[in-house]
Amino acid sequence: MSTTTTNPLKGELLGVIHKLIDCLVNINDDSGEFLLTLADGRVIDTKGWNDWEWTHGIGLYGLLKLHEITGDEKVLDIICSWFKARFEVGTTKNVNTMSPLLTAAYLHEARHANYIVYLDSWAEWVMYEMPRTDEGGLQHMTYLVDNDQQLWDDTLMMSVLPLAKIGLVLHRPHYVEEAKRQFMLHIKYLQDKETGLWFHGWTFDGRHHFARARWGRGNCWATVSIPEFIELLGLPEGDGLRMFLVGSFLAQVDALVKYQDQTSGLWHTIIDDATSYLEASATAGFAYGICKALRLRLIPREPRYLEAAKKAIQGVLNNISEKGELQQVSFGTPVFNDIGSYKTVKLTSMPYGQSLAILALTEHLRTFL
Repeated sequence: MSTTTTNPLKGELLGVIHKLIDCLVNINDDSGEFLLTLADGRVIDTKGWNDWEWTHGIGLYGLLKLHEITGDEKVLDIICSWFKARFEVGTTKNVNTMSPLLTAAYLHEARHANYIVYLDSWAEWVMYEMPRTDEGGLQHMTYLVDNDQQLWDDTLMMSVLPLAKIGLVLHRPHYVEEAKRQFMLHIKYLQDKETGLWFHGWTFDGRHHFARARWGRGNCWATVSIPEFIELLGLPEGDGLRMFLVGSFLAQVDALVKYQDQTSGLWHTIIDDATSYLEASATAGFAYGICKALRLRLIPREPRYLEAAKKAIQGVLNNISEKGELQQVSFGTPVFNDIGSYKTVKLTSMPYGQSLAILALTEHLRTFL
């Protein structure tokens, strides 16, 4: 006679994750407030699921990670259906629209689809046509503005990780080397040497950090992307780049532990400014990155890191509504010249909020359950 035991916490967590997914693919902007109107007349729906922006790229990656762990074919169908519809329509290339290509590269590698034409075209554009700043940084150009000479935190997640993954999949090591250089360059100019946190943006035009905002979600892209990059490249212990990235990551996490709100487990939208509101999407990103770094043993399994991760996960769970919406999520945020503007960004459900929560809870399953 044999018995099978199940972990009720795992089942409960998967139930929450599937609610997040249902909300992700059914978010609507009924008011039209969050539509992005371009000069050529196109209207980009940054909130709904059926369009092409960085918000959707992060959503796809969250779904991909869940599929990798659970093997859920329905999740895979959602991802593949999105790509089929979007590739048929197409879009213009920029830092943010590159983000879905990270998931596309994984799907192509696993032979779920043949995306060779798209992977080649988009990665070649990043390598040779995307505007560069001084010192060859990827300029954070978007649908609306070129952001001349500007480096932003977001670029590592939106364009550099996809470039690295495509380089591996298509056996083009020069893509990978360029991705390595971009990580080092962004750390050089965006990580604050005093606190270990990251500034939202840097411009070579005047050489400054705008409002010197240590913005939450901008910081979370570094927390997410550094462990991803180390794992993606398989950097071994003792590798010089790995040691450099881990040192940068640990400095940031030490600061995050210091500034985490102990009551809610969340972080403020301006991390070191307790007068700014608490924000859940950044918290989900921090939870994911810290949990993954613990699992990969990039940081020691010390109580302060374990407790910070668990408090963050609980904070995310506490902000998921009954219908599966992650609340306390700030809308897309440009680099501002004053701190006050960050505090007035509206809170609304967004695909990246849903997917960062999916990433965090999925990694929590792997790390702790």
